[in-house]
Amino acid sequence: MSLNSALVIGVAGLSANASALSGISNNIANTNTVGYKRTRTDFSSLVTSSDINPLDAGAGVQAGAQRLIAEQGQLQSSSAPTDLGIAGAGFFVVGTATENGAPGDFLRFTRAGSFSPDEQGFLRNTAGYYLRGWAAQPDGSFVTNVSDNAALSTVNIASISGAAKATGNVQVNGNLKASQPISAAEATYDPTVSANNMASGAVTPDFVRTVQVFDSQGGVRNLNLAFLKSSAAANTWHVEIYASPASDVTTGAPLIDGQLAVGNVVFDANGQFDAANSMPLTLNFGASTDPAPAANAFNWASSLGVSGQTIKINLGSAGASGGLTQFDSNSVLDSSIVDGAVFGSLTGVDVDDQGFVTASFSNGVVQKIYQIPLATFINPNGLKAEDGDAFSLSQESGSLNLKTAGAGAGKISSKTLESSNVDLAKEFTNLITVQRAYSASSRIITTADQMLDELIRIKR
Repeated sequence: MSLNSALVIGVAGLSANASALSGISNNIANTNTVGYKRTRTDFSSLVTSSDINPLDAGAGVQAGAQRLIAEQGQLQSSSAPTDLGIAGAGFFVVGTATENGAPGDFLRFTRAGSFSPDEQGFLRNTAGYYLRGWAAQPDGSFVTNVSDNAALSTVNIASISGAAKATGNVQVNGNLKASQPISAAEATYDPTVSANNMASGAVTPDFVRTVQVFDSQGGVRNLNLAFLKSSAAANTWHVEIYASPASDVTTGAPLIDGQLAVGNVVFDANGQFDAANSMPLTLNFGASTDPAPAANAFNWASSLGVSGQTIKINLGSAGASGGLTQFDSNSVLDSSIVDGAVFGSLTGVDVDDQGFVTASFSNGVVQKIYQIPLATFINPNGLKAEDGDAFSLSQESGSLNLKTAGAGAGKISSKTLESSNVDLAKEFTNLITVQRAYSASSRIITTADQMLDELIRIKR
């Protein structure tokens, strides 16, 4: 092997170890960078040819770097609910612009989950990347697509200023007196005639109570449940459910005076509510903008301007606790349990381990507004590094798949940040090793130089 080759090998050693020093230095500098993935330097030998003397075949060394993107960093607790960490595989999908697919917007992937709202309420991390997710549909469901990036939108927590929840269920717990005397008005009782029904006030019910429910705008509406003991059969009561005031609804014949449902409720010999032989107790309200209601149907009044809704009134069932009973004690409404809520303002945002962004309101309503997907790749270590601890697609990474957290991907942890995966002790050890190797390579050059000097001196 010539002395010139030794010089070349020494230079290759200097170059390779200098490259390694660069990677180690970058790792050390980013020890405290959220979501940073360290770079590992791998050395490989070079040969001039495999067909010559092995002593003369060496051509030195080269350094290759690999970023250990798939390696998990330690999760550390934080105080902000929008600080997000990932336990397991996957990356947050982020963009460079507030609108997905806008001109100048580039899709990126990151583990740096230090998100906070900007002046418009868009969640953005400290590197300036905007978080993407699936927005909730009007009915509260989510349409997820593993490959359609266009279905994503930028998560904005300021777009939800407040919420109301329409009532869907009413649970009535009480008792009707079994020995209630038959009212004289019961003989002429006719729910289809204002002069002979309870909704108009012409007939005094044996028992009546008002239940407050909520419309789609959080408005409070009064529904009356009126009962009149029937003489036609034992354990049977006439029932009228009607709105108060009657002007809150528009009804189709034969419903009058704000009536929503009329019929009978029946109890068995044990005083338990007999649902099979009683009137249906599901109220289907049409919207204020709907056409005039058909027979036995009803809409919210046009002056209210609210959406339609269905309210199920539950009076219990035989053998079940609670509900409406008929025992020989005073008629009483023990309680009514009504879901829904009046309008409430936004009080906070939380993220669960499945990536659902949930808004909490002052009225007790909890509403899912976004679902954050996780991007997965066949070879995450093949992603191309970008500024701000983000990555972009490359041929080596393979194609993108969007998955829900916990289903084929890691889980999302709120109030948590993933620290860098740099081990300082290991990096300092590598630093010493590289320094020694660099010094040794420089000795090759100085030794070859001395030998060349001796060779030149022969002629003298």
